Amino acid sequence: MGALNQKSKFKPPPPQIRVQRVPIEKPKQPKPKPSPTASSSSNQNLLQHRAKPQSKSASPYPGSSSADESRRAKRKAPGGGSSRSPSVVKFDSDDSDGGADGDSDVFGARRKRRRVARVDPDRKLRHPKIWTGAVDEKANGKERPRELGIIHAAELANLKSKCQAVMGIPEEAVGIELRYPGGRGREKYELVYGKDKIDAVKDITTVVKFVAENYLSDEDAQPFLEPTAGICRQLERSTNVKDGEGFKSAVKDYNKRVFALQKDGTIAEHLDTISSLPSDLVAFILDQVYDRTVAPKVELLKKYENGSDNVYGELLHPFITDILVRETKMTSQQVFVDLGSGVGNVVLQAALEIGCESWGCEMMENACDLADAQLKEFQARCQLWGVAPGKAQLERGDFRTNERILEVLRRADVVLVNNQAFTSQLNDSLVSMFLDLKSGCKIVSLKSFVHEHKSASNDVAMSILDVQDLTYPSDYVSWTHQGGTYCISTRK
Repeated sequence: MGALNQKSKFKPPPPQIRVQRVPIEKPKQPKPKPSPTASSSSNQNLLQHRAKPQSKSASPYPGSSSADESRRAKRKAPGGGSSRSPSVVKFDSDDSDGGADGDSDVFGARRKRRRVARVDPDRKLRHPKIWTGAVDEKANGKERPRELGIIHAAELANLKSKCQAVMGIPEEAVGIELRYPGGRGREKYELVYGKDKIDAVKDITTVVKFVAENYLSDEDAQPFLEPTAGICRQLERSTNVKDGEGFKSAVKDYNKRVFALQKDGTIAEHLDTISSLPSDLVAFILDQVYDRTVAPKVELLKKYENGSDNVYGELLHPFITDILVRETKMTSQQVFVDLGSGVGNVVLQAALEIGCESWGCEMMENACDLADAQLKEFQARCQLWGVAPGKAQLERGDFRTNERILEVLRRADVVLVNNQAFTSQLNDSLVSMFLDLKSGCKIVSLKSFVHEHKSASNDVAMSILDVQDLTYPSDYVSWTHQGGTYCISTRK
């Protein structure tokens, strides 16, 4: 239950007290406010609720990725329905131009919109292939068939995969299509719910919200964000009362309006005014990619060799944002390298969130295969969202001998090494590799390369690295709920 829907634990002041404090003969005297204690406590409870991290299944490192388990845990059933598969599922695809403007906000207020605080004047955020209304002459003035190259949500969450229709929608009517701000095609969904499957209702609602908050001016966003009758409010209301037809109608209206805003260049022009995306939108896009590529095959990541360097664990999105944005302050003109990049999560996040040139190297075959699948989906979804990531390159093999990685390390600005489970021999080899890093390069690691005991390799580490010890809070890594320590070493 949302914090705003919870009943207050505090009772308002008794009616007779308010009457005594607001005499009839002094009508201009303001009414007393609720008890300060009650108010402050309620606000504190609300803040605690909002700040509470998503619970994650604890798993020792190494092991399977509980990051995927946490993604699954966030999916909640919006409603039940029949599990029988229909003979035909039809997809709504009305793309006529938008209708009348949305209702005005009579209260003079609007839902809080996320603002992008970071400014990178060198980054061009708009995707070079964003669709701005051009018509293919071969299609006789009509839209071309979609050529998105993405994995549609309906391919993974559908009635044939033990999912159930939601919100009272007939099985033959669960198909729906959703427009994105950058592409002319639409993603297919089925309005169904199934355990460990993409939650179509939640996914669609989140896309609509992010588009309205980040791709439009205040004026253009009014029909979407108006708090009483806007499209976002219609989607929420329809979900709460299980009104499937109302939900589909709101999506249809959204599609029309976004289509019109694409054609007249409004969305493209707005993207030209910003240089970065908010971290929550970055995380959502990356989760879309992960849920369509890695999540269905996450069991492959459990195949590792105990006691070796070939183990698997993930640093989660908030941790990487802290590293890239707050601690190392990366820009789009810099170079990022992830040594031991797993399925490529961090490489893709750096390319999208920072817009920098981003490299990764992994030697576990299953992780490499999933990383390649992620990169392909990532590139297609970035175009669908209309945003241009930095160049992302994923290499296979041992990073100690990969020639392309050794070459790019010479010009790297930030190097990430998740050496939580690396052997001492591998850490010593990394110290030798760091000799080729340029002065000022930042090395982010879970464990320090400089230790108290004296050894030849440690003498090298102490002579070339200045080490800063830092801490991260709970739920920042996939293998434990607890917080921990990490280091940022600067090449002298």
